[in-house]
Amino acid sequence: MIIALNNKSNLDRNEFLTYQEGLRKLEANSTLIVCPTYLNVNLVNLTNIHHGAQNVSCTNNGAFTGEISAKDLKAAGVEYCIIGHSERREYQRESLTEVHEKLLRLLENDITPILCIGETKAQRENNEVERVLKEELETAIEGLTDEQKNRLIVAYEPIWSIGTGIIPTIEEIEEVFRFIKTILPNTTILYGGSANEKNIDILKTSPLIEGYLLGGLSLKPVELQTFINKLENR
Repeated sequence: MIIALNNKSNLDRNEFLTYQEGLRKLEANSTLIVCPTYLNVNLVNLTNIHHGAQNVSCTNNGAFTGEISAKDLKAAGVEYCIIGHSERREYQRESLTEVHEKLLRLLENDITPILCIGETKAQRENNEVERVLKEELETAIEGLTDEQKNRLIVAYEPIWSIGTGIIPTIEEIEEVFRFIKTILPNTTILYGGSANEKNIDILKTSPLIEGYLLGGLSLKPVELQTFINKLENR
């Protein structure tokens, strides 16, 4: 089981150092990955949690003001990196092509991509879920070898669920997971979107969910430990 912690745009330097002490106390059998802001990436100093990032440049090093390359992340010890998060697709107008290029840069630098995909409420209501996810997946993995595809982690986050406290039914989640497996049969799939210590008892009933991408809960080590305890039947 994989649990990725997306801090999003939260925690200044001092807040992160305090937060990290809370993470240090976590007990889990699952693989934990913390994905802090760029400014906190170099502050990560944990033996019980893997080192992640939230984004990467499409480009290599060069005349690209403000960009952080995969090579930079690798030098900072980053092992995993989130790409294609719905917030970046919406607010930064990140295109399908950009997500594909980011995925390639990560693989070139031996960093495991955590590829986010998901549909809006309107797309779900219009029965467009498979069309949307197919386009996001197939564009991202175009030209990849089977070996490269198998290195990916896919995070399914229904956009309408993120931060709302509303989660799909287990049947809806499993329908999507089965569809993703028709395209990437050997890829690990995480669920994200309002997963927390209160609804994990429902979510963990699905044998298809292989981990979680957590947002708000990632910032709360005490509640996170409760989530882990319930997930792992501790």
